[in-house]
Amino acid sequence: MMAPSARPAVCVFGSGDARPGDAAYEQARAAGAALVRLGYAVANGGYGGTMEASALGARRAGGATIGVSCSLWKSAPNAAIDEVIVTGSLDERVAKLVELGSGGYLALAGATGTLAELAWVWELVCKGFIPPRPIVCLGSFWRPLVEMMTSQRPAAGRAVALVEDIDELRRHFPSRVGL
Repeated sequence: MMAPSARPAVCVFGSGDARPGDAAYEQARAAGAALVRLGYAVANGGYGGTMEASALGARRAGGATIGVSCSLWKSAPNAAIDEVIVTGSLDERVAKLVELGSGGYLALAGATGTLAELAWVWELVCKGFIPPRPIVCLGSFWRPLVEMMTSQRPAAGRAVALVEDIDELRRHFPSRVGL
């Protein structure tokens, strides 16, 4: 296994609510493994649900994982995280997640926290505050939001890709294997 900082990371945004056996959990686990096979480390919020699942998939595929926790919560990071980065506020946590996503961002179904992470990175890319990086929404969950935002500002739609399954990730996250 490589050190977490040895490869560019894809930051996975997702929910803390999914459990093993849930479709969302299994999809996140498969996504984490797929990203590792493409040559990326996996970064995420570090807690349970799809964050745990993507880290578990990455770890089982031989990849490195980074979790960004927040001292405001008493929960411990999940056991599949190799490197834990503790922040003092939600703002710091989102900023660190954005920073870690040097390989791009993958949004899974989620709630308000996931929405905030997706919206923030999307805005930063659209406004040119960070270099363009892949922002990919997996599954149909985010489709209505992306379509609504694109109807208001068509250029914003060019910054986000909607994909229906794991195999489509390779179209947006170029393979780093062998680099």
